[in-house]
Amino acid sequence: MKDAPTVYLDHAATTPMTDVAFEALTARLREVGNASSLHASGRAARRVVEESRETVAQALNCRPGEVVFTSGGTEADNLAVKGLYWGRRATDPRRTRVLASAVEHHAVLDPVDWLAEHEGADVEHVAVDELGRLDLEALRAGIERDPGSVALLTVMWANNEVGTLQPITEVVALAAEHGIPVHTDAVQAVGAVPVDFAACGVDALTVSGHKVGGPQGVGALLARRELALVPLLHGGGQERDVRSGTLDVPAIAGFAAAVELAVKQQHEHAVRLAALRDRLVDVVRREVPDVVVNGSPTDRLPGNVHLSFPGCEGDSLLMLLDARGIECSTGSACSAGVPQPSHVLLAMGRSAEEARGSLRFSLGHTSTVADVEAVAAAIAPCVERARAARA
Repeated sequence: MKDAPTVYLDHAATTPMTDVAFEALTARLREVGNASSLHASGRAARRVVEESRETVAQALNCRPGEVVFTSGGTEADNLAVKGLYWGRRATDPRRTRVLASAVEHHAVLDPVDWLAEHEGADVEHVAVDELGRLDLEALRAGIERDPGSVALLTVMWANNEVGTLQPITEVVALAAEHGIPVHTDAVQAVGAVPVDFAACGVDALTVSGHKVGGPQGVGALLARRELALVPLLHGGGQERDVRSGTLDVPAIAGFAAAVELAVKQQHEHAVRLAALRDRLVDVVRREVPDVVVNGSPTDRLPGNVHLSFPGCEGDSLLMLLDARGIECSTGSACSAGVPQPSHVLLAMGRSAEEARGSLRFSLGHTSTVADVEAVAAAIAPCVERARAARA
């Protein structure tokens, strides 16, 4: 008997490479040439990098010189948070406050906490409401208490766990009143919702390749040229002296192709995923009437479904679904495997038990109606077994 196909519903963790990205990557794998070398092979590699930079810049509406290639979202977040903090504090030692939303990805929260522990930063986690949306009044109060001491503000564009979109325009407006730079982790947003670097007004923005159908291990920080960023890495001075290291030319080519396609197809992609998302919520509610849908019902990512199942342990439910070939997540894949309640749900006012009993189903470009129907067939018996295991 042939095994049933895997139902992959963890696109927020990583999504399959698109054909155009795969072709762009593999076309360069056998080509020799360091993009910093002056000979013909080096110049050819440099041409690929600069053409890729222009592609990313055009797709996200920034200047090519504002695209800093990195090894992925985590490095870009670290460069933005630490680099901005050091740069701002160097020009004014009073600037030691870092404001971050309470629901940031650990790629932001952990560097922020590191700055507090090692660099004397005064970190303030700005509250969110029960939908995971930033409390703008709390942010305003935090800024206005002493605006001259704020080094930076970092607020993610879209939450990786519950899918809630943050009010980036309003955040930027509040910060701009006091000349405070804003960084946004837009890893989940690019390709899912419209993202325009120049129009949104942020000073730095994080993108990751493998979230948009590109390769793993590559990403970018979009950073305004006038931004004073202190480097994390020191070496050859590649990437405008803020990110040293030999550039991964094939990965950058694949990344640029993926970003271009994701932005081009964003609207069509979002409409299709939103319909699948709503269908998935409906079938799970039908099968498990007491399920709780988390996050904003309106301002959310089109492919995100985050659910709490009363009386279940999320890890148990995940493994029961996995045994049936359905792959999902209990939250951020970067911290998966650690049995602790989601900091995002706790910040939204949920109990530790509710947070531990949650699952994230995230849809992507390969998701189909058949995937949704597979969940519909499996979810009730899996929930029943998970609840019985706790009894």
